[in-house]
Amino acid sequence: MNDGLIDGFRYNTWATREIIAVCKGLTKEQLDATETGAYGSTLGTLRHYIASEAGYQARLMGDEPSWDHLAGDEPDLATLAARVDELDARWERFLATPFDAERTFLITWHDGIPRDVPAGVILMQALQHAIEHRSQICTILTAIGVETPDYGSNMGLWDYAEVTNRAPRHEV
Repeated sequence: MNDGLIDGFRYNTWATREIIAVCKGLTKEQLDATETGAYGSTLGTLRHYIASEAGYQARLMGDEPSWDHLAGDEPDLATLAARVDELDARWERFLATPFDAERTFLITWHDGIPRDVPAGVILMQALQHAIEHRSQICTILTAIGVETPDYGSNMGLWDYAEVTNRAPRHEV
């Protein structure tokens, strides 16, 4: 097992579920809201980073999820929640067996030049990308007066550890 990565991906799933839970209570106007510096609207950003995560995962695992992450579709929140559940199960399977973090994948870079990218970099990109976009969504929500969960403005890892009891209180 790739124990050191499990918490990162479980955290990522937890935080995405938290964002979806907040979004379920929003109006269409709130879901369509955006702010300077954000990827796009609240819902558009959520759709983007979940589809991107599926792409990183598909590359690493060598198989696609049950839905087309390249389709550019506009799933509703219930569909996004189901996709997050599928991604979660796939990450659990992937991380349950050893993998070569130095195995390289040919990726065409933003400048059009192909690069050999190690699996470890792709894994961290999946996490960092989601964290960045969740932060943008929280910024949008805060700007339009929507409260995010009490434990933090971007649902941080410490929050996850406390809420899920991954950091239980030390008994003296």
